[in-house]
Amino acid sequence: MMAIEITRTDMSTSELRAAAARTKDAKAVRRILAIAFVLEGADRKTAAEACGMDRQTLRDWVHRYNAEGIAGLSNRYSAGPSPLLNSEQKAELARMVREGPDLEADGVVRWRCVDLKRKIEDRFGVAMHERTVGKQLAALGFRRLSVRPQHPKSDPLAQEAFKKNFAATVKAALPETAHGKPLEVWFQDEARVGQQGTLTRTWAECGTRPRAPRDTRYKWAYIFGAVCPSRATTAALVMPRADTSAMNAHLAEIAKTVAPGAHAVLVMDGAGWHNSSALRIPDNITIVTLPPYAPELNPVENIWAYLRANCLAITVFDTYADIVDRCCNAWNAFANDPERVRSIATREYAKAVNA
Repeated sequence: MMAIEITRTDMSTSELRAAAARTKDAKAVRRILAIAFVLEGADRKTAAEACGMDRQTLRDWVHRYNAEGIAGLSNRYSAGPSPLLNSEQKAELARMVREGPDLEADGVVRWRCVDLKRKIEDRFGVAMHERTVGKQLAALGFRRLSVRPQHPKSDPLAQEAFKKNFAATVKAALPETAHGKPLEVWFQDEARVGQQGTLTRTWAECGTRPRAPRDTRYKWAYIFGAVCPSRATTAALVMPRADTSAMNAHLAEIAKTVAPGAHAVLVMDGAGWHNSSALRIPDNITIVTLPPYAPELNPVENIWAYLRANCLAITVFDTYADIVDRCCNAWNAFANDPERVRSIATREYAKAVNA
């Protein structure tokens, strides 16, 4: 095999070795040193073996060095295949997914990958496999998630106004006796738990639909739960019914849990027993009512979802006492995990009260 002459002479052997000492790419360092060995008079086979390559490989790198100098001795990495969708098309795809399909125009009530595959081909002229559609959605930050119900009378603008004006609302609602005291924001709600239980997602083999027990009887209890995310503190009662007397008992329990010398702002919805004229509101509590049909603003709704999925689902309760015990155990497990309490219950709009 005829050796290829090193025709580039702009760097001496000492300069090549100095360049190798400054280079962080170990592979490029070996190639620079091999070139330096050859220029110092070593035969090609010895120079190649000393730098961890064979003679043919050194020959190829000599070609690159002659053409490009030291820069040619580094690996060239391909930029990879060109993306199927450009940035504008990806933004349009994200918008379509956020807005959801139009039943009359698209013929579906929710997007599946196969539906989006057709939509992408029609809109952008790009054909791709539906698995590739799923990868595109994942890259855009989308995941398959369970939807939350939304009441048709809910008012997003009213909810945004409530969050924006929360501090002012609290200030207007506070009695004179609360001025100057530390404020705690609490959230409150109730959940019914009983023999008409709930199911939850489980891991199972593809293609199967696992079975789980679910009772069909009609005994139940109510968890009255309240949480103060800033202190990671909770107050709860398990009651046989949801009415004004039960709410009075829960308010008394919350009042005992408020920090000494502080005043609690209790955020809750407009249920009938929350607004009863017979409600006895403790002196250290001020109630702020959420806008109608706005469970999104109350983190206790997320607590119920967590408890049902992890502590209360797929269960058969034989007696009322079983229901009460399980409710107490579930809430106590949650209440004894301060980090989880803060994680689930913290709401940014509520922080404005003490800002």
